[in-house]
Amino acid sequence: MSFGRTDTSVLGRWWWTVDRWTIAALLLLAAVGLLLTMAASPAVADRIGAEPFHFIRRQFVFLVPALLVMLGTSLLAPRQVRRLAVVGFAGALLLLLAVLLLGAEVKGSTRWLTIAGISVQPSEFAKPTFAVVSAWMFAESRLNPGFPGRAIACGLFALTALLLLRQPDIGQTLVLTAIWATQFFLAGLPIVLVVALGALGAAGIVGAYFVFPHVQSRVDRFLDPASGDGTYQVTTALNALKSGGLFGRGPGEGRVKLVLPDAHTDFILAVAGEEFGIVLCLVVLALFAFVVLRGLTRVMREDNLFVVLASAGLLVQFGLQAVVNMASTLRLMPTKGMTLPFISYGGSSMLALALGMGMLLALTRKRYGSEGVER
Repeated sequence: MSFGRTDTSVLGRWWWTVDRWTIAALLLLAAVGLLLTMAASPAVADRIGAEPFHFIRRQFVFLVPALLVMLGTSLLAPRQVRRLAVVGFAGALLLLLAVLLLGAEVKGSTRWLTIAGISVQPSEFAKPTFAVVSAWMFAESRLNPGFPGRAIACGLFALTALLLLRQPDIGQTLVLTAIWATQFFLAGLPIVLVVALGALGAAGIVGAYFVFPHVQSRVDRFLDPASGDGTYQVTTALNALKSGGLFGRGPGEGRVKLVLPDAHTDFILAVAGEEFGIVLCLVVLALFAFVVLRGLTRVMREDNLFVVLASAGLLVQFGLQAVVNMASTLRLMPTKGMTLPFISYGGSSMLALALGMGMLLALTRKRYGSEGVER
């Protein structure tokens, strides 16, 4: 693709203002995801009685619209991003409520809703849209002292967190809390409230241990692996990473995908380490770090508070989700059942992450003239 700097078309302006390095990094992550899905999913499909290319074909089907969503959303102006986020967040809240009423329970949680034969996880779409809506409320509160933006942001957070905890989904709730807390802090949270909310957060984590049996079980097994048999997947993943060594056993030569139930989703990093070695794992880690650091670098040059807060929230979601997945695989924290962005198999996760990164690309585009001062 080639556009002259004097090209004033929509695509021409987009090409010279969007962060093409971030797009390249995200496309590389998606390419690695396809490679690892092809390596890991045939064995999983065989175990459930599906044809070998079942998950591969579905991942291709999800990836194409996801990339179109990301690139299409990146064309929007900040005001249009806000409108899209408001509509998306309202829809996500309705779906979260519908999940509690109509969703099927899987492994003790009710997180999925079947729409027209397609399984959808609404919590995935709630995170990026909440990040933008919450940022808008915080920014308006600072720019217009009479506007109750903070109260609205806090109310929306409480409502969304309550719906997630009812599923229950502690991992997604923690990510949502991190987004909200980061934006609240950047918007000028008083130091007294920083301490108070920090203490409240610590109390919430302790409370989750006693209120939710599955959280208590995971924490206990993490602290004492000998206390139960629930560490099978983590132990198997660690053994796979060790056997892969620096350069791996070779494409298709891995064994962990034959025995690991979630080899194509939560523990796909184990397949990468066994077949392609620690080198590929470090490349994946570097790509995630590049996207986050590149985004923060561009945000530091912004003087639009809404753009700063929304971008920070989207980057926190993207980076924290990657950290949680990789840390769980390496037994650095209790397992959370969270996908690795753009790499793990999953339609809802792929589309929601593409939407979030598309909004990030739109918000961090270079803006000139009246675009640059748009609230």
